[in-house]
Amino acid sequence: MPNAHVLHIMVATDEACLELTAQLDAGEDFAACPTKHSKCPSGRRVGNLGVIKPVQLVTAVDAVVFSGEIRKVHGPVKSEFGYHLVQVLSRVG
Repeated sequence: MPNAHVLHIMVATDEACLELTAQLDAGEDFAACPTKHSKCPSGRRVGNLGVIKPVQLVTAVDAVVFSGEIRKVHGPVKSEFGYHLVQVLSRVG
């Protein structure tokens, strides 16, 4: 299984996630959103989770990262931590 380079935004509610999705659909740059909205520490790094291996993330997010379309914004993805928007930049390996 390849590794993946991932950007990520985590918010507390489905509604907040859907609002961000609407902003992104309207042209907002994905990299601009995490520092403003994400509840994950990765928000300070523009949502950059770096290169991750399979099963390194919670199951629901991991499934999207390793099966979803590259460069597309996926979500909302619900986990025990909140609601996620995920963008896979690349897969290697």
